[in-house]
Amino acid sequence: MFSKILVANRGEIACRVMKTARRMGIKTVAVYSDADRDALHVEMADEAVHIGPAAAAESYLIAEKIIDACKQTGAEAVHPGYGFLSERASFPEALKKEGIVWIGPNSRAIEAMGDKIESKKFANDANVSTVPGYLGVIETPDQAVEIAGDIGYPVMIKASAGGGGKGMRIAWNAEEVRDGYDRSKSEAASSFGDDRVFVEKFIENPRHIEIQVLGDKHGNAIYLGERECSIQRRNQKVIEEAPSPLLDEETRRKMGEQAVALAKAVDYDSAGTVEFVAGQDKSFFFLEMNTRLQVEHPVTELITGVDLVEQMIRVAAGEELSIGQDDVKLNGWSVESRIYAEDPYRNFLPSIGRLVRYQPPEEITGDEVTVRNDTGVVEGSEISMFYDPMIAKLITHAPTRDQAIDAMSTALDAFYVDGIQHNVPFLTALMNHPRWRSGALATSFIQDEYPEGFSPAVPDDNAYSVLAAVALSMGALQRERLDHLPGRLRPHSGAMRENWVVKLDKTYVPIRIAAGYPGTPVELDIAIGDGPILNVESDWNPGDVLWSGKVGNVDATVQIRPTTGGYRLDWQGYSVIASVMTPRIAELDQLMPEKVPPDTSKMLLCPMPGLVVSIAVGEGQEVKAGEQLAVVEAMKMENVLRAERDCVVTAIKAAPGDSLAVDAVIMEFS
Repeated sequence: MFSKILVANRGEIACRVMKTARRMGIKTVAVYSDADRDALHVEMADEAVHIGPAAAAESYLIAEKIIDACKQTGAEAVHPGYGFLSERASFPEALKKEGIVWIGPNSRAIEAMGDKIESKKFANDANVSTVPGYLGVIETPDQAVEIAGDIGYPVMIKASAGGGGKGMRIAWNAEEVRDGYDRSKSEAASSFGDDRVFVEKFIENPRHIEIQVLGDKHGNAIYLGERECSIQRRNQKVIEEAPSPLLDEETRRKMGEQAVALAKAVDYDSAGTVEFVAGQDKSFFFLEMNTRLQVEHPVTELITGVDLVEQMIRVAAGEELSIGQDDVKLNGWSVESRIYAEDPYRNFLPSIGRLVRYQPPEEITGDEVTVRNDTGVVEGSEISMFYDPMIAKLITHAPTRDQAIDAMSTALDAFYVDGIQHNVPFLTALMNHPRWRSGALATSFIQDEYPEGFSPAVPDDNAYSVLAAVALSMGALQRERLDHLPGRLRPHSGAMRENWVVKLDKTYVPIRIAAGYPGTPVELDIAIGDGPILNVESDWNPGDVLWSGKVGNVDATVQIRPTTGGYRLDWQGYSVIASVMTPRIAELDQLMPEKVPPDTSKMLLCPMPGLVVSIAVGEGQEVKAGEQLAVVEAMKMENVLRAERDCVVTAIKAAPGDSLAVDAVIMEFS
């Protein structure tokens, strides 16, 4: 076994690999760029080596710098994580020449399976069912349009290299093929250093299901069940689960055996994933093979009890697999939520900045419920524009799917992040979505259910009751404390006011305190409007960011953020501004004029912090609705900004190469 390994990655996956290495008694070496000098993975490692500037192309993607770091530290092996150099066949060959072990599959398997075009050709030759498409490299937009017409719309334009949703576009007509071809090539070149793209048929209403495989250097290969990854946005996975609610035992066996056959055909000798696109009728087609550890590997680990990182390390050290196919048992259900630095209220645009507050839920390893948080940040960490916007992966496990989802919902309620925008409110709302809970999934789920984008759900009567009760318990406690401060002009008389009004956004909710006295812990009996008496219990203290307790028979964990004269409450996907008032103040408050936000309808604002790639129009130019105006790149994704209406460009305020803040003016219209 190795005594020291280098982790050629960053963020949560670097930390994840180091945890297993530490448990196995193996020392670790981190590598870091200028942007990651103070990152968590650097702190976790036994040693750390600086490898260059912030841009991945000048640091994490340069194999020579990784090899040099191995030589400096005496690392015997390299674990690549995912992304960066993990699927570059030349890298393990370069390591081999230097006598350094590669913790991953052999380079022949990477070459055969890691390239989407070549892997489809290989699968065809092996009689594996594949999605119809053109498997050659496409040289021009005109050729792409011609091929798309032959295949039949809709089509998917995909980068041959890489993954993570980058370099992928769905096209429904010739114009979208031309635009998608340009965008896919550009993203592929900047993300993977390889601009080759291909076109395949896009199967409508599909599901994305993948099989985890594991092989060793002695000819053994097994599959460890499946993961359902159909909840995606812009081809980027958001929620994963294992097993899939679609599959039965027979379909699972067929997919698994096909995945193992493909792995054995290339002498696959590590952890890898064979991805399938599946129809609602349980039909399935080979999509691609990822010759590395997957982001969503924890859900497989929790239902099988197999540490995939440990298996990769042991296989790389020459050990034979200690488990056979008959030893693989699927136990319970696991769900993973990806916590991203993005604004769900602004079409999920990337957000960057410092984590002013980062308080994840408590990790639990129990007989019934497990809560696991794989992360690469701590409070005070910076989310950079140079890398993937993932903050953490939250994973739960329980005996049934419903219990795993409930555990995830509760854990998300307690996941408190401030300083940047993030997708926790969206994930929380998703956990309570009836279609998600029913298992009726498709890769178009988010587009189908949120066609106009995500906005906070309007609370129903039950949610209003819970949020109003929480607000009152906090407001009454804070007022009680203020009234007893020494030096007050009007000391408290000793009697607690009985009647209150809680303003939730624009709704005024009358509440009566029937019994009890606010304090810590809070124990109140309240009546909302003409409703029944509800008991409210909590140990919340002023300054706590989470209110945890019971309202009637509802267990609630509510996130608290102070606002002027009140609080913002976030719970179960709901987000409201709450203020606690006396009835008279509530009467007067309803007479106050409403502040109207400024009109920005004649401006194109930068929707996220990013780099201006191109400006497609000039001053004085007439543009039509839907016409491209500019392209802004953030976190390696190119975002095309289009005109929302017919107009005339009156001023250009930005130029290609400019770095813009969110809401910076790019151009003005008349």
